[in-house]
Amino acid sequence: MRAAPGQVVAGRYRLTDHPDGRGMLAQDQQTGDQVLLYALDLPGLLVPGRAAAGPDPAHGEWIARRAAAAAECAPEHPRLLRPVEAVAEEDLLWVAEERPPGCSLAALAGAGPLPPYRAAEIAADLAAGLHELHRAGLAHGNVAPESVVVCEDGAALLGGLLLGAAEEELCAALGGPGDAAPTPLQARRILDARSLLLGPRAERWALETGPAADCWALGVLLYRLLTGRAPYPEDDLPTLLAAIRAGHPGPMDGCGPLAPLVERLLRSEVAARPGIAEVRRELATLIGAAPEPYGPRPQGVQELPVRRPRGPLVRHPNGPAIRRSRPERVVAHRPSALPPALLGPLLVAGVLVLLVVALVLVVSLAG
Repeated sequence: MRAAPGQVVAGRYRLTDHPDGRGMLAQDQQTGDQVLLYALDLPGLLVPGRAAAGPDPAHGEWIARRAAAAAECAPEHPRLLRPVEAVAEEDLLWVAEERPPGCSLAALAGAGPLPPYRAAEIAADLAAGLHELHRAGLAHGNVAPESVVVCEDGAALLGGLLLGAAEEELCAALGGPGDAAPTPLQARRILDARSLLLGPRAERWALETGPAADCWALGVLLYRLLTGRAPYPEDDLPTLLAAIRAGHPGPMDGCGPLAPLVERLLRSEVAARPGIAEVRRELATLIGAAPEPYGPRPQGVQELPVRRPRGPLVRHPNGPAIRRSRPERVVAHRPSALPPALLGPLLVAGVLVLLVVALVLVVSLAG
């Protein structure tokens, strides 16, 4: 990015010293809001028989207008980040999008695979935003970890709509002029431009366009969050495209309860792939059945037994039955060896014997 922190670009955005992936955080001088700013190189002009000329300012403004037109019809939704502006300045196309406080999903996923139910929560937020776009007759085209912000409250917001539109318009412009269907040569140029601009990132290389491509990209994103890797090899673009065309993603072992949904999202046949409304229903059902707490029980951790006091249950006069903390001492009584009928006569005889002994002692002392 050809700009330094503190510099104002596009006459409106003051850059900060906090980069965020490919973009850089900036402050909108008009509104005071924080935005995420991207810089795309505008192509130079190649004229046969002449030296290469610099970018045409009018051509850059035309690309910016087309990118803005592709995003300005996007509906407002709590799970969609707001596109701000695309503006050409000299040899750069600046793209600004809303950036609330939070963490990029790419940074969050870089720490390792997410628990299945947390990944399902994030996917449900993204599916809600995509559902609103699809209802409006639009497609996103840039569903990727770098386009998602996870806010402080855990909600996932989908951005990158304006950036994706600008990148596609820039690649189309590099393919050649005209709004008609590209010729084979132009299609090859567009492919070369996309390979240089986007790189071998699986989410951006669906075999089709439109809402079905968004659902496929959501499946790729879910697989990446759950396993820590892409479902297709990303060593280079030819290898990636060959694997996508073959329709054989990686094993679903690490996807847990989301494996059936991810497998269907990654199907090559569009008719066999669930729509975004069905995806939302399945995610809601899965989240509703989530155990607490999220994630597997840590290995080596055992639950301590709950010790209960011994002793009989004693009902409190003013409350429920409770268990005494200490057992009371119980004294055992042995049954008498004599029958109860003989106890009275024996007692009388004993008294008489004592009286006789007392008389004998008195007579002896007196004599």
